Amino acid sequence: MKVEFVASAGSAEILALFVREGAQAPDGLAAAVKASRFKGGRNSALTIPAPGGLDAELVVLSGLGADAADDLALETAAGAAWRAVATSGLSTLTFDASALSAEQAARVGFAARLAAYRFDKYRTKEKAEKIPSVKTVRVVTGDAKAAQAAFAPMSAVADAVLFARDLVSEPANVLHPEAFAKRVKALESLGLEVEILGEKEMEALGMRTLLAVGQGSERDSQLAVIQWKGGKSGDQPIAFVGKGVCFDTGGISLKPADGMEDMKWDMGGAAAVAGTLMALAGRKAKVNAVGVLGLVENMPDGKAQRPGDVVVSMSGQTVEVINTDAEGRLVLADALWYTQERFKPKFMIDLATLTGAMIVSLGLEYAGVFSNDDAVAQGVLDAGPKVGENFWRMPMPEAYERHIDSPIADVKNTGNGRAGGSITAALFLQRFTNGTPWAHIDIAPTAWVSKSQNPTIPDGGVGFAVRTLDRMVADKYEG
Repeated sequence: MKVEFVASAGSAEILALFVREGAQAPDGLAAAVKASRFKGGRNSALTIPAPGGLDAELVVLSGLGADAADDLALETAAGAAWRAVATSGLSTLTFDASALSAEQAARVGFAARLAAYRFDKYRTKEKAEKIPSVKTVRVVTGDAKAAQAAFAPMSAVADAVLFARDLVSEPANVLHPEAFAKRVKALESLGLEVEILGEKEMEALGMRTLLAVGQGSERDSQLAVIQWKGGKSGDQPIAFVGKGVCFDTGGISLKPADGMEDMKWDMGGAAAVAGTLMALAGRKAKVNAVGVLGLVENMPDGKAQRPGDVVVSMSGQTVEVINTDAEGRLVLADALWYTQERFKPKFMIDLATLTGAMIVSLGLEYAGVFSNDDAVAQGVLDAGPKVGENFWRMPMPEAYERHIDSPIADVKNTGNGRAGGSITAALFLQRFTNGTPWAHIDIAPTAWVSKSQNPTIPDGGVGFAVRTLDRMVADKYEG
């Protein structure tokens, strides 16, 4: 979709006007508003034929809610306007942002890009009236040049969010570990440095918990290492580590058939990390950053690991595998150890669709944050609300460590039953951080959405946490 910044609306096919809750209706539209239930509330829109005097075919009024100065309210209003007219049959949507700042005008274009996302590459027989007709968004602003300049880094972040959404949405027969690695390798065009380690290289490094997860698959496991060197030479990098289980059957501890198709997005953490590094590179962030993706497929063939197996991690710690469906933490155990050992980062943040217990704890609106460092955790908690992503810090009580002690190995990969499952998973990961400041974000509740209530997030893959991590870096870690 094309986004343009212009000085005047001219002749508009669809004219979008922002309305604050309780404010007087724009000239010529009062009667139509009075006859409707539109009040200007947040995430509401009213579409009406353009009255005489307006050089447009259609007008869409979009509610800002009570606080018109709020960035997220503006994004929601722009997204709601897009959603209201996307399939109208008209091709150009013009937003009147002339009363807004150049930065706010840029945010309108940014929100429209997010709202317009569709994963439709495999649809061949969709009815024409269900396909969005709007191809161009024009934003009227008093300073088009300044708005375009403000839009450039936002557009880079939008590219990254959409890239992460694509990764999460792809079927597992298309996006297996090697295919995922190739897509990440292509990001070198943005100035990122990308290394792909195969199974022989990982075996030489001793990454046997990661390799054990993928040993039942015909697809080779991969480790993608992404570096962005936008800071000062020699400065410690910050590091992000992603769980990339491209499909999760549960292995020998086989999942029920119901809902197993959703396990194509068990690589949402790796998608978020790839998107974050893409965002940093796209906007030329002044920071050194590393992303490490553990990419595997968990399948139950004759070579698959078994419940009761003991494997040796890269750290040298031994792990008793109680349940092969608790596989993400095995992938992250080696990826975290590799990251801290090779890069000596200021901190590590791992992201993973790790536990169903997280959904039980927090529902489908919040991701859980676990951390051994208050500053790292607070960086996430501060950034999330600014971009409309929800996080909640969870406890990591030392008393729960006993639940992952194994009678025959250093640690086991599940706790005792269902109680505190997301907590014991985080405590397991902490044993592989080697004291590095670290946070674990369990995005199982938020990586995928059905019946989205946010007009800038269509149903499906969310690209969750890309915006939060990018904002955290911008606010706290750029030079």
